[in-house]
Order: sequence, then C-alpha cells, then structure tokens
Amino acid sequence: MYHSPFEAIGDWHPQPLESLHGHTPPDHLLPWLQHPGSLTAALKHLSHGEFSVQILHQGWHTPNLEERRALNLKERTRALIREVLLYGNSEQPWVYARSVLPERTLAGKSRYLRSLDNRPLGELLFSQPDIRRGPIVLNQLKRNSQCQLAELNQSDTRAWGRRSTFWLHDKPLLVAETFLSGFNPHKPPLT
Repeated sequence: MYHSPFEAIGDWHPQPLESLHGHTPPDHLLPWLQHPGSLTAALKHLSHGEFSVQILHQGWHTPNLEERRALNLKERTRALIREVLLYGNSEQPWVYARSVLPERTLAGKSRYLRSLDNRPLGELLFSQPDIRRGPIVLNQLKRNSQCQLAELNQSDTRAWGRRSTFWLHDKPLLVAETFLSGFNPHKPPLT
C-alpha cells in the first residue's frame, strides 16, 4: 500500500506569516514559498533546464478531510491524486508535490490532465489563459514514518510547504508543494 511521504502539521496559514507552530521558514526559502508564479518555470530556470519529474503515485482516491474542505468537496468525492518529486540539477529531489484534481474538474476541456505522465502539472496550468490562483497558504510538514522512499532517505523529518487552489475553466484543483532539504537555492525565484 502506498503512503504519502509528508503530512501537514496542523492547519495551513495565510500570509504574511509571523510564526507557524513556533517556527518561521528560513530566509532563503521564504521567497520561494511566496512566489506567485509558476514554481516549475522558476525551478527550470534555477537548474538551467536540467529539470525532471518522478511520479511517486497517481490514482483515484478520496482526498483527506483538509483537502476536501479546501476544495469544498463532499465526503465521498473521488479525485485524481498525483504525487511527484521534482528534481533540479542534482540527484536529490528538490520538491515533493501533491495535486488533488476532483473528478468534475477533469471533465470536458480539462480531460487531458488525467494523463500527464511525467510532464509537470504546473507548466500546463500556467500555460492556460483562463487559470486563476487562490491565495498561497503555508505550513510545516512532517515525514510520514510509513513511507520508506529511498529517494527521501537524505531528507529532514520536517519541511516547509505551500498550497494553492487553482481554478481551471472555473473548476477547482489543489496543488501543494513541499521544499525538501536537498533544495538550497542561491537566489530567489525569477519573477
């Protein structure tokens, strides 16, 4: 049985963020957590184009309670849940991303999102002229002890993440991005 590598610690918080659970994000990470543009594009730029996506899991499931609340979904609503690792120019993953795409969102014009393969979701979303993004909210996440991915053996037990609801053709989807300890940017994202 598959287990997600990270779990949120408490509620997600809007910005500006004074302190979350008694902690604040490190200074070098804050511009990345608050970046309003495409994280995929920013990571590609930082890695000089040496960017790749590793799919950890993709399948139809019931989102967790917090995700259902964020998307205003009923209890037994199914969604395509996609979990990936994003790599820059290193052998260590930089970002763990979890996307929740409700079944109704994937109907009609957005049907193509059902089969992304190893293409980054963010790149496709930001190429759509009618995409809207809700507020970016932040949280600290902890490693799930039931997940034993070799790719994350070097990762810290806690990480900072951000999450946004997007509306594509006025239908919602949720994207959460967690910055792993292998991500040590030497500059803020290109705006």
